[in-house]
Amino acid sequence: MASKKYLLLAGAMSLLASTSFAQVKPNLDVLDSSKVAPSKMAQFNAFKNHQSDYPAKPRDMWELGFHGGYHMIIGDVSSRPGFGGGLSIRKSLGHIFSIRGEYTGSFDYGMDYKMRPMTASTVGGNPWAATAAANGGMIVANYKTATHQLSLNMIASLSNMLFYKSQPKVNWYVFLGYGIMAADVDVDALDGGAAYDYSTVDFTGKRKDIKKRLKDFHDGDYEQNAPSQGNRVTIGRNDDNQLLRHALETGTGISFKVSKRFNIGVENKITLPFDDYLDGYFGGASDQNKDFINYTSLRLNFNLGNSTKRVEPLWWLNPLDFVYNELTAPKRMKLPTPVLPDADGDGVTDQFDREPNTPAGAPVDVNGVAKDTDGDGVPDYKDKQLITPTYCFPVDADGVGKCPDPECCKNIPANTCATLVLPSVSFKGSSTKVSSDNEAILASIAASLKANPSCNVLVTGHAGEKAKKGGVDLSSRRVDAVVDYLADKQGIDRGRFIKQNTPGDAGTVDLAPAN
Repeated sequence: MASKKYLLLAGAMSLLASTSFAQVKPNLDVLDSSKVAPSKMAQFNAFKNHQSDYPAKPRDMWELGFHGGYHMIIGDVSSRPGFGGGLSIRKSLGHIFSIRGEYTGSFDYGMDYKMRPMTASTVGGNPWAATAAANGGMIVANYKTATHQLSLNMIASLSNMLFYKSQPKVNWYVFLGYGIMAADVDVDALDGGAAYDYSTVDFTGKRKDIKKRLKDFHDGDYEQNAPSQGNRVTIGRNDDNQLLRHALETGTGISFKVSKRFNIGVENKITLPFDDYLDGYFGGASDQNKDFINYTSLRLNFNLGNSTKRVEPLWWLNPLDFVYNELTAPKRMKLPTPVLPDADGDGVTDQFDREPNTPAGAPVDVNGVAKDTDGDGVPDYKDKQLITPTYCFPVDADGVGKCPDPECCKNIPANTCATLVLPSVSFKGSSTKVSSDNEAILASIAASLKANPSCNVLVTGHAGEKAKKGGVDLSSRRVDAVVDYLADKQGIDRGRFIKQNTPGDAGTVDLAPAN
């Protein structure tokens, strides 16, 4: 029978292991005061305010369980399949230890496959006397035992302290506890009112065949109390046959999480009542002959409690989860203000600065490299011609290009100053800055002046039609901006320019040959 029991256990565990269960991330935040009991708030506040290194234990749910499965007595008499079932309530003491109260009721059966000597009862007479007398002092021992058992177990979870994942979806555990058991043991010792005569039964062949013949031979009434000793009360199917026994319990189990509210488990429990009469037969005074109970059960467990005020039972939560999350996304950790060096003061830290020695005030890009707007190889802070047309490359050390003479102007006679036509430069609003559009215009003017080195230029600004207050000053500054650009950026001699201000369109500066 033991082999069948372990085959059943292995099959149930394989079925559960092969099923896909949902893994749910734990809802445990040690900084969430709604999950903390009032009695723990002092510790919670001390932890939150960095006055304590340890968080308060959160309130967690209770677990209500229902169980049922294969129940059998391991004793002197060969057992037959029995059934047990009941319910339990469990509460955590911490992430590892929890305590469980449980009720288990059962029916157990047993019958020998051979005849053995009768053993006398020490209490309540001997129900086997008539059958033993009819069979030369030999009997075929059998029993039907009904038990009621209350137990209190301390459980240790072995699989929720995880270093490489957030939370467990499988909970392995072991337990040890105390139980008190009431057992009603009855035997089928008579065929109605007469003794059994086993001379007609064939005891040869395979064990299972012999047991089948004996099962068919007996009437199955279990009409008499089994022999027993010790404490007894008048409760049970037959009066004066209820044994009361203390018991030691131990076992192991595994649970599989289905959701935050429900899990399925398989458990094997051994109960040691230190009694040799659970199977109705006294095998001897030695402790090795004491009977014990083995119970393999399937368990359905439900978590009870308000999820807004309680977390899952703590054996389903990894206590290291908060620590790892704090390393990734700190919520409580005090982090110092980072000090990042920037040797050249350009706003890009040395760690990312590709040009860590740019002069103070030099414009740089996001990588800390000095800007070179026209791409001529001379950084802007050195470039005297900020926008150099590409056809004027290469440039000199100051970033000034050497623009070739236009094809149309290569053969212009030297005395063509009077016919030279130069464009005007426009300014917007009150601006005095040469825009990028104007830079291209002034570059073409510079090219014409370089092609005609003998020509001077009249630079005329306009103060407006009525020469409003301030208009002359604005006009003068625009004239100066044009002359400065042609001289500083394009290399035209300042002595070639003649400046004047007249009424007219205040937004333009006109250039014309002065010769």
